[in-house]
Amino acid sequence: MMPPYSFIILTYNEEQHLPRLLESIAGLNAPVFILDSGSDDDTILIAQKAGASILQHAFENHPKQWDFALKNFDIKTPWVVCLDADQVITPELREKLANFKDQDYQDIDGIYFNRKNFFKGSWIKHGGYYPFYLLKMIRFGVGYSDLNENMDHRFIVPGKTVVWKDGHILEENLKENNISFWIAKHNRYSDLLAQEEVERMQKMRQQTLKPSLFGSPDERTAWLKQLWWQLPRYVRPLLYFTYRMIFQLGILEGRIGVIFHFLQGFWFRLIVDVKIDEILKNKQPGILVNTGRISPGKFVFRFLFLFLLFYYFNILFFGITNPGSHYYPFLANHLNYIQGLRWLLLSISTQVLNGLGFSAIHNGTELLVAGKGAIILVYSCLGLGLMSFFAAFVIAYPKKTNQKLIFLTSGILVIQLLNILRFVLLALFWNKDASRIVDHHTIFNIILYTIIMISLYFWVKQNDEHPNKHA
Repeated sequence: MMPPYSFIILTYNEEQHLPRLLESIAGLNAPVFILDSGSDDDTILIAQKAGASILQHAFENHPKQWDFALKNFDIKTPWVVCLDADQVITPELREKLANFKDQDYQDIDGIYFNRKNFFKGSWIKHGGYYPFYLLKMIRFGVGYSDLNENMDHRFIVPGKTVVWKDGHILEENLKENNISFWIAKHNRYSDLLAQEEVERMQKMRQQTLKPSLFGSPDERTAWLKQLWWQLPRYVRPLLYFTYRMIFQLGILEGRIGVIFHFLQGFWFRLIVDVKIDEILKNKQPGILVNTGRISPGKFVFRFLFLFLLFYYFNILFFGITNPGSHYYPFLANHLNYIQGLRWLLLSISTQVLNGLGFSAIHNGTELLVAGKGAIILVYSCLGLGLMSFFAAFVIAYPKKTNQKLIFLTSGILVIQLLNILRFVLLALFWNKDASRIVDHHTIFNIILYTIIMISLYFWVKQNDEHPNKHA
């Protein structure tokens, strides 16, 4: 008996991948429809031998390709399962599909599958890549392809959805084992994504889904994208990469996984930002914005005043919250933000080290790793001087308050994330007895001030050149 669903597969030169996918769904007796975008290898022959219905359509982007497939194939089943050729369903997911009955899902319009993504033969387990849910099974005639997306494709269904956490789609593009192929492919994708984001700036595109942090997987993604579009370009790739490596434990991935997170989370996003600027400059030559600018002299005065205020306030507060002639017990015990910051940094560093398989503890001042050694966090380790410099510049510069707030919060977060990475590396590898010309504080400050100056340069440059609020 034919199941209540059909498979739709997109292909382009997939002779290497298509047989794997067809084999994984063999025996389900479901109709197979393949939309090809001009393959010149054996893809079509493989599809014909499998008895698939085949159409060809020139590729523009994934949303339009899926839209064509859903509108032009003669689908007779109430459901469709939409797959890319480099995906494979696991035996567990195949079993769920084999037992699928439409009457059990009468009030459901879409089903999310759990994905396992592979890169160069390695399963990417961390960095936000697992679990990862994709809306792959939709009620035919109800679900549709979201044409408001240019690159990150998704299906839309108006009704309820469910998530199948058991059983997986395995996604592995074997051609990407050649890094040149991966880079060329993502270079093309970056063109699409940059153009899409510029069109969103110009109100030519809007999100179809209602963004919701606590909604479906796609609604949550839509919410995160809204946040992403508000972050300053050139800074956000570093923020995202740091978040994936530290908070989403991408650092546990191993060499291949770290390479993937760097390429996909930082390099690709940075290329997109560069291309956005190129598009904006080509469309808006010679346009400058009056940002309510103040004279250079006033800006320098504001900056120096705020920097000295922040810098020496921190030193003063540190002095009066440590035992001595000017010690204030109430401040030390109840309002000691410096002690709180130190405790937070040590706690997160300890969790990261324990997550890496080491045995680490801290007492609020010292961090000890069994078999490795200990580090002591003194005042100069906390990055308060760096944050004072960064905060003074951002606050003093003439720009909208919300733009300042987003950039300032993002920058301080990055500074402390890099601080945590430094503490982890120091705890594991630093030999305090070795004689060195330059200590780790100096190295860290040089690196951080370089990153801050580059970030500020692009932040100011965008403010001067682009008139729309997102620039």
